[in-house]
Amino acid sequence: MNRLTRSGSGPVSRRRFLVASSCGLASLPLGRPLAAAQAPVGGGRGKAKSTILFFLCGGASHIDMWDMKPDAPAEYRGPFQPIATSAPGIRLCEHLPLLAKQAHHLAVVNSVGATVNTNDHHAGYYYNLTGHVPDPTFLSLGNNRTPFPDDWPSIGAVVAAKQPQRSSLPSFITLPQKAGAPAYTRPGQFSARLGLEFDPLYVNGDLNDPLKFQVPALVLQDGNTAERLLQRKSLLDRLTADSRNFDAFAASRTWDGHQQRALSLLLSAGTTQAFDVAQEPVAVRERYGENVNGMSLLVARRLVEAGVPFITVFWQEDLARLGKKCASAGGWDTHSNNFNCLKEDLLPVFDQAFSALIEDLAQRGMLDETLLLVTSEMGRKPKIGDPRSGGPSGAGRDHWTHCHTNILVGGGIQGGQTYGTSDRFAEYPADNPVTPADIAKTVYHAMGIDSLDAIDPQGRPYNLLEEGTAITKLF
Repeated sequence: MNRLTRSGSGPVSRRRFLVASSCGLASLPLGRPLAAAQAPVGGGRGKAKSTILFFLCGGASHIDMWDMKPDAPAEYRGPFQPIATSAPGIRLCEHLPLLAKQAHHLAVVNSVGATVNTNDHHAGYYYNLTGHVPDPTFLSLGNNRTPFPDDWPSIGAVVAAKQPQRSSLPSFITLPQKAGAPAYTRPGQFSARLGLEFDPLYVNGDLNDPLKFQVPALVLQDGNTAERLLQRKSLLDRLTADSRNFDAFAASRTWDGHQQRALSLLLSAGTTQAFDVAQEPVAVRERYGENVNGMSLLVARRLVEAGVPFITVFWQEDLARLGKKCASAGGWDTHSNNFNCLKEDLLPVFDQAFSALIEDLAQRGMLDETLLLVTSEMGRKPKIGDPRSGGPSGAGRDHWTHCHTNILVGGGIQGGQTYGTSDRFAEYPADNPVTPADIAKTVYHAMGIDSLDAIDPQGRPYNLLEEGTAITKLF
């Protein structure tokens, strides 16, 4: 991957950078955060300096992966068998053998109740990415419910607002895609009411070229150099110095900060290095799996090393290869042929990549200060057979927001444990039920964020997430 330079070594290469939300989906800022009170480390507190959120787009089947019910009737349990792991209290699907060896690092939360009245993807994304119950517009608008400027911010945006920036890179980065874009851009992945400056930097991956990651929106035209860009910026500053004395609106201040961040990214010789997985040894890349999802997790590890506090990896779907086979968009939305799609396509890639990330972070001594969270917008309906794909004969599982599983690793979390249970069919939480709000509060707890106070445009204080309680027993 070509590097940007700021010396006289030549022109800046034609490179696209997306700074925050390229489409302006978060619109103008509606408020600002108050400084976070930093909690002390130790005594059951989290140790995380960074979080990697791995989101399995489409709705991963909890009953076929984490919360198996081998004693349930066949029309619920399916053909997969649980296997023993490196943790006595954890059993995983037989098609997760590599992750089974890392189970002593896992905290498996089997009682996440995330019911949404639409039982659909949009609302499921929003609930699990923000911790907030979707508002009535999700029901009235359905797939036309685009991200709104006054939505609640994603967990990553809150972390970016509350944690100090530690490197030249933004505090919140998302890859290898903007989930659902362009047709069904998913609400909940933006900073929304917190303001555009806390939106994620989007980095695009490529299914056909998995070593290639690009940041695609702000373009330097051919012939421009870093020096010429600096000269133009200096001239612009002089011309607008007087006008800015009158320009105190929040939107203008935000846009100015946005420009400064863009300039910093464009002029930083190290900006693209974190995304250049070709620098990694071949053996490391092969351990993760040289596909876009495996390489995205490898980029995430490199971003943690670079000091980025929050990274979201949205599972890249493969519509061309799996759409017809699974009656889906090519991800975890297995309306048809659920078991073959999991066994042959989804689980092997996930097993290799996620187990590699845990193993890699542990070997580098980074796991205690890096929190990993695996979630999805929903689970799958425990009773096999989706009416939209042939019923029981289609061997699919429909949407199911009422219960699913989250996995937490590192960042002060005690591994080798399960928390909560579902009922005998994995349909609803039973013991120790939790919600996405509790999961969000657990992430904040792990990162030492105690205060979730913010200020609205009228100067009034409000709380970014009043619901939920951190699951402190995990630490």
